Amino acid sequence: MKEGIHPKYQRVVATCVCGGEVEMGSTQETIRVEICSSCHPFYTGQQKIVDTEGRVDRFVKRYAKKQEEAKV
Repeated sequence: MKEGIHPKYQRVVATCVCGGEVEMGSTQETIRVEICSSCHPFYTGQQKIVDTEGRVDRFVKRYAKKQEEAKV
């Protein structure tokens, strides 16, 4: 490797807007993120499915019908 052309790799603390912090290695001095695994709806169990025009219900009905046909 050539000397003097590589960025300095250092330990930094990545900070989320919710207050969560994770220590990691990076070439940046500070890392700030808007969302992390502590506050993301998928990981916290608060995820909501936005069902427009009953698409999820139609899919479930169609899938159930195909399952019944397969059993016969």
